[in-house]
Parts: sequence; structure tokens; C-alpha cells
Amino acid sequence: MTRSRRRARTGALALSLAALAPLAPARSATIDDVRSRGVVTCGVSEGIPGFSVKSGEGAWSGLDVDFCRALAAAVLGDGTKATFVPTSPEQRFSVLAKGSVDVLTRNTSWTMQRELEERVLFPGVLFFDGQGFMVPKDLGLSTPAQLVGGKICVLAGTTSQANAVAYFAKAGLDVELRAFQHRKEALEAYEAGECDARTADRSALFGERQLVSDPSRHMILSDTISKEPLGPGVRASDPQWASVVRWVLFSLIAAEELGLTSASLQPDAELTSEQTRFLEESGKLGSSIGLSPTWVAAVIRTVGNYAEVFDRNLGKASTIEMARGANALWKDGGLQYAPPMP
Repeated sequence: MTRSRRRARTGALALSLAALAPLAPARSATIDDVRSRGVVTCGVSEGIPGFSVKSGEGAWSGLDVDFCRALAAAVLGDGTKATFVPTSPEQRFSVLAKGSVDVLTRNTSWTMQRELEERVLFPGVLFFDGQGFMVPKDLGLSTPAQLVGGKICVLAGTTSQANAVAYFAKAGLDVELRAFQHRKEALEAYEAGECDARTADRSALFGERQLVSDPSRHMILSDTISKEPLGPGVRASDPQWASVVRWVLFSLIAAEELGLTSASLQPDAELTSEQTRFLEESGKLGSSIGLSPTWVAAVIRTVGNYAEVFDRNLGKASTIEMARGANALWKDGGLQYAPPMP
């Protein structure tokens, strides 16, 4: 046998042995940083009720806030070990890239441009959204097509402005779009009656409705004119951290599918065999991405399943009272479902 053939066989044998060897637990620089400082740092919005808002006493609440706490529970075993950094739309990606936050848990749409040019990975969709319209109830409108001849408040230089232009042009409807530089200005003009409607992501509109003097006088139309999949964003340089964020998100959805709630994990509660298998087997699999065997139980015990998180912040248990819609489980006509776990 020639020396070159001998080297080739030796190399092939080494590759075969490597394939048979057990995989070592994945290492994530972000997890190491989080555990070193003892807290998960999340970039949130500057204030959207139902998603991320800070009270006068300094307490944060919202869907995005609860997801950050779920991450803290999974990684650190304690959902209170989460801190929140308000970020504007303009600065959010630079804040993430610089490492000032570990993850963006704010109203950010998953787009090709952001993934490829901003180098942001979106592990999943926390909230399926779309651009909509808020109108005064006394106008008696049921669709944006009835806004013909009207004035609409929108933020300048946003996709909402471009989407609105395209929507009304395609429908052949004449409207006046009044563009504002800041969200507060647009909302104030709308409430003052300077506009017949306010257009933005529906999630933002439901939050803004809570900020007007009399929310009961306003409604969000059911029509949506764009696709806005909102989800957590992480640095593309750390795919293992992306896996952590992804499976924490899916654990919330899978728990709802199984009927596993925060109450199910109380000491005197009994679990079904399927729920027990989910907790145990998913817990074991999490060790390959640096999580403890009890990470799933810690997540659900801390924030509950997806339905509990949604209802508490946006749904029937909140002042917003938003319908689940596209965020219902797949078996209930929505878009939310988790890949098999385990």
C-alpha cells in the first residue's frame, strides 16, 4: 500500500470514528456571558402596551417582557433575572450587534433584508401581525376601503407608509396620507380629529388605543394589508444561542398544545403521561444547547404556556382584549404550532 493510500484510509477511519462519537454539549458565547453576569438582557420597545411597557413604579410587563423572563427561567432557573433595555427602531440592530443586549424581544418583523444585511437571526415567530387601521367607532367603518377621500395618519419613512400607498393605489382609492416623524405626534393628530384613521402594525394600534383619552370610542378594523411576523432576534454569529431562544419559544406553544399550564406544575397537581414525557425528554435534549434538565418546567412554571402569556398581556385577561386570530393554535384555525418536542 502506498503512503498516500495509507493516509487516505487513516483519514477516512478518523472521520468514521468522529461520526460515531457522542456530541459534546454546544457552547454559546452568549450563554456564557449571561451566566457570568447572572442576568438576561433584552432589548424591548420604548413602550407599547401589551408588548413591553414600564409602569410608573418601574415594573415591566407585556408579551415581549414575559418572553424575556421565560429565557431567564430556562438559562438561569429564575425568571426574575431579566433586565430590559428600551430600543428605538433606528438603534435596535446596532444595540444587538454591539452586544449591549443578548436578544431583541420587541416588535420586530422577520425579513430577508434584516437576516442577510443586518445579520440578525429570527428563531421563530412570537406574534403574527399585519398592518391595520384604527378608526373612531362613530364613523361606522368596517373596512379601510371606506376611507376613500379621508385622511390617514402614518409614520414617515416606514414600511407602513409604503404599504398604505400601495394598498390604496391598487384599490384605485384616493386618500390623503399625513406623515409624521414620531409616533406620539401621529397619535395626537389622530385623536384630535385631524385624521380619519391611524395606520400601523395592528399590535402597535392595539397598544396605542390604550393611550388615547377614551379607548372605548375607537376600534381596530379586522383587515390587514401586510404580513408582519414578529419575533425575537439574535446575533447571527451565535447559532447555539438562537437554538436556545427558538426552543424556549416553541416550548410555550407545545405546552399549550398539551394542556400544560403553570398550575399543572404546582406540587399537588397531577400530570398526564404525555405531559411528563414532554417535560422529561425535552429537558434532556436541552442539555445539548447548554440547558439544565428542568429548563422546560422552569419556563412554564414562570410564565405559563403561550395561551396564558397571550391572555394575560393582550387577550381576555387584559384591558386590550385582543382576539387570538392568527396567533391561535393551528388546530383552532391559527398559525401557531411547535415542531415535535421531543
